Amino acid sequence: MTLYLWNDQLVDKNQIKIDIEDRGYQFGDGVYEVVKVYNGALFTAKEHLTRLGQSMQKIGMETPFDLSNLHRLLEELVEKNGLQDGMIYLQVTRGTHARQHWFPPADTPVVVTGYTKEMPRPASLMEKGVKAHITDDIRWLRCDIKSLNLLGNVLAKQEATKHDAFEAVLHRDGTVTEGSSSNLYMVKNDVIYTHPATNLILNGITRQVLLAVCRKAGLTVVEKPFTLDELRLADECFLTSTTSEVMPIVQIDNDLVSSGEVGPITRKCQSLFTSLIEQSCLV
Repeated sequence: MTLYLWNDQLVDKNQIKIDIEDRGYQFGDGVYEVVKVYNGALFTAKEHLTRLGQSMQKIGMETPFDLSNLHRLLEELVEKNGLQDGMIYLQVTRGTHARQHWFPPADTPVVVTGYTKEMPRPASLMEKGVKAHITDDIRWLRCDIKSLNLLGNVLAKQEATKHDAFEAVLHRDGTVTEGSSSNLYMVKNDVIYTHPATNLILNGITRQVLLAVCRKAGLTVVEKPFTLDELRLADECFLTSTTSEVMPIVQIDNDLVSSGEVGPITRKCQSLFTSLIEQSCLV
């Protein structure tokens, strides 16, 4: 039997009852995280849960639970479901209250849900690379919050899908921000460029740990906005996310990125990230 997280319990799916006036359902009033699991071990769970608490704080939501206890529950969920390679989806809403736009009383209990899903590493795509599609970044101005309000992301991903692309390259007036569900990077003259962690992007956990290991390995990383014109002249391009890891982009719309082959800096980043997984999760 597959178990699910519901507040502070691990239960069967049929036991979970979400009220129609849950604010996550009616307003998207909540936050979420996705944690990757390798070899039965949670990868960068502490960083994800820290960001969960930060997202809650940014939207004025109380954190009535202990994050270390939540970490323990997630480990128990993975163990009891026998998950070896996959992901955990974790969501917190502001709770249930009669529909009104302003916040409910402070003592309204939040609602926590979570589940596991088998998901192998996207090895074949990481080996050959993917196509991306350029589209406008129409999202709100607090992309640093990992909120449930993902309609702009969904529309961008659907636009990319219609163009047979794996991901959307989002831009604001020609300045590249990120992907619809990833962070974006370009490489020029062996320098890795990526948008700085402002309100315009989500500071991905994969982004954070990759940039740290790249700098430690002696690679040059510059957190600076770049334009679509600069991207089109890039030597290499790649994206990162919890589920896509370090994914090469070899084509953007009808144009190949440089030669259309995965470049050496991207390969180095993949190797560094894989080593980090192996060290952390004993893969």
